[in-house]
Amino acid sequence: MLKRFWLWLGRLLGKLLLVLLIVGGLGWAGGSAYYAWKFSGPVSTEEEIPADEAALTQGIIEDAIRIVEQHRDNTRVLRDAHAKAHGCVKAQVTVLQNLVPELRHGVLAEPGKTWQAWMRLSNGNAYPQFDSARDARGMAIKLLDVPGDKLLNSKATAANQDFVMFNHPVFFVRDVAEYKQNFAAQASGQKIQAFFPSWDPRSWEIRHLIIALKTLAPAPDSPVSATYNSIAPFKLGPHNIKYRVVPDPQSCPPYELPEQNTALPNFLRNALYQQLSLDRVPACFALQVQRQNADYYMPIEDTSVQWSEDISPFETVATVRVEPQDFDSREQNLACDNLSFNPWHALPEHRPIGGINRLRKAVYEAVSVYRHQRNAAPQAH
Repeated sequence: MLKRFWLWLGRLLGKLLLVLLIVGGLGWAGGSAYYAWKFSGPVSTEEEIPADEAALTQGIIEDAIRIVEQHRDNTRVLRDAHAKAHGCVKAQVTVLQNLVPELRHGVLAEPGKTWQAWMRLSNGNAYPQFDSARDARGMAIKLLDVPGDKLLNSKATAANQDFVMFNHPVFFVRDVAEYKQNFAAQASGQKIQAFFPSWDPRSWEIRHLIIALKTLAPAPDSPVSATYNSIAPFKLGPHNIKYRVVPDPQSCPPYELPEQNTALPNFLRNALYQQLSLDRVPACFALQVQRQNADYYMPIEDTSVQWSEDISPFETVATVRVEPQDFDSREQNLACDNLSFNPWHALPEHRPIGGINRLRKAVYEAVSVYRHQRNAAPQAH
């Protein structure tokens, strides 16, 4: 009797498992077909600006300043993101000697040209936390003494060309409207509502939640061992492009970083200090661009979509070299904190495009001005 019961239960569970596998397979096939249809080309090569974007942007600025005040560090007002720096270091960005003519625009116009630069390496969170916490990591590069009128042309930024990146190829929101909803929820401590704003499943952003979880990654061994992406698109002369910076250890002397104590709160700064200041070994990178192929799904206005490298491979346009140096002084750390990085500190040939970049222009500038005023600090370059 008991044996027959267990055999019956086994057959029932087997059938249920088979049904679940079939339903799951159909769901996966249906989802794949849907996204293959949704994410198919062609796409526009021009920006498409929604009518309500300016109002949404103003609301995001207010939320950003609210976060800045929530996360202030005693008497100092910190950035609304990437508040904790691992260090600001001096770097040289050199345009390739054999760069193809169609990519010679802006700061890349002169093959072999070397630009002096500042590089800031950071965690992504709005509040300084242990480096072992899962987080995004950022790299910002500021080229110095760049001639020509800039898109944000103030005295403090007149000679700057900035590149702002973090270590994931896509963003967890598609546009300004979704950013407003997501950012407001997180600013109010409602993290679940950031991706599930209502009971209506049509409003759920499960794909974007997965992107956010992937973005909050374990720390790299060193800030100079990660790849950093622009995420949003830019102009490069007539081209629409995305850019990234990838480690290029082959261009530097061989180096193996000693094992770091990852229990220390600032072990990424320690790793950077170990390589550059103690062991006196440079760090090397390649600056690369990826051109939009509008016949395929490479949208300008959706930063949650990764442009296919199979269709449009990245092309190296310049090298980035960080020489051995002493960077961890109180004076340099304070100067680093006062630096403002904005992708709109740029020549017209490098114009940021797309909704998230338009949002950055307003938010970065507003938060930077607010932060420097509250800190009684000069508006830094």
